[in-house]
Amino acid sequence: MLTMKKMILFDLDGTLLPMDEPVFIKAYFGALTRKMAPLGFDPEKLIKTMWAGTKAMVMNDGTKTNEEAFWQVFKSVFGEASMEHYPVFEDFYENDFPKLQYSCGFRPEANEMIRACLDRGYRVALATNPIFPSLATEERVRWAGIDKDVFDIITTYEDWHYSKPNPLYFQEVMDRLGVHPEECLMIGNDGLEDGIIRTLGVDVFLIDGFLLHPEEIEKNQIPHGTFAEALEWIDGKGE
Repeated sequence: MLTMKKMILFDLDGTLLPMDEPVFIKAYFGALTRKMAPLGFDPEKLIKTMWAGTKAMVMNDGTKTNEEAFWQVFKSVFGEASMEHYPVFEDFYENDFPKLQYSCGFRPEANEMIRACLDRGYRVALATNPIFPSLATEERVRWAGIDKDVFDIITTYEDWHYSKPNPLYFQEVMDRLGVHPEECLMIGNDGLEDGIIRTLGVDVFLIDGFLLHPEEIEKNQIPHGTFAEALEWIDGKGE
């Protein structure tokens, strides 16, 4: 059956990949500070700078990439000379970050959902908040048991100019995919960060288990449930 819907946008953390954010962040920052402390980076100062850089990416106005926004903050705190240690950060994401898989869960039905959408003729994109390097994002996709190559795009900090919950992030995603809002559906877990796409005219379904911003879910009556229920919802939208 022909359908207006062409593209399913998927969130990653807390949606395809089960994640208790405080648990993951503790493991992530713990590993990073242990890596950088021998180079003279004070752990507390480094964590505060990581949060400040994240805020800069969330507040990005589109005049620079999120990567540029983050490292501008980093250099403002630690100085231009600190960039000589950039290869160590790359090494961290390549060799240390993969060891953090223990801090997240696994949902086999996530990959089954992706495959079911592909079997139905939909394109799929990974609309995860682009505040991580591609190495870290692709590693988390692997943790989720999904082949990264199935996605038309995966949003990472190197190439994107906005972040959730800015609607312009989702507009940039759709522009690059060459699709209109009425051709898309969004599967996420956050009533604010994923739910904001509703302002652009995209319908949203949230996956239970790690729901965030329940007040937004209730206020906007955003449907939520299991992956099986999400697929039924998609099928209903495609009729």
